[in-house]
Amino acid sequence: QVQLVESGGGLVQAGGSLRVSCAASGRTFSAQTMGWFHQAPGKDREFVAAISSSGRSTYYADSVKGRFTISRDNAKNTVHLQMNSLKPEDTAVYYCAATRNTYIGSSAKLYDYWGQGTQVTVSS
Repeated sequence: QVQLVESGGGLVQAGGSLRVSCAASGRTFSAQTMGWFHQAPGKDREFVAAISSSGRSTYYADSVKGRFTISRDNAKNTVHLQMNSLKPEDTAVYYCAATRNTYIGSSAKLYDYWGQGTQVTVSS
């Protein structure tokens, strides 16, 4: 069993930056592919970014490519999402997710464990 706890959400102005983090429990973190998703009110949960277990491979949604960076620290069981040049349309609840699959995918169905989410609000 893996438990995920997000932190670092908040309110930021458009053009600003924010970093959200996810702390994972369990000894298998370094073997998990990790992902970030977001969900805006009235919309489906959408893929944002993913990172391989080693951290050597990353994958981003087109909407955040060049603005967001996913990273992980396997020694500390944490994964981060650095968000720069934020836009009002980035406003959403951001969820951390983990999967035992080695495939780095964008489908929420691939992920086995989910955090409770952290709110990110970008004002215009």
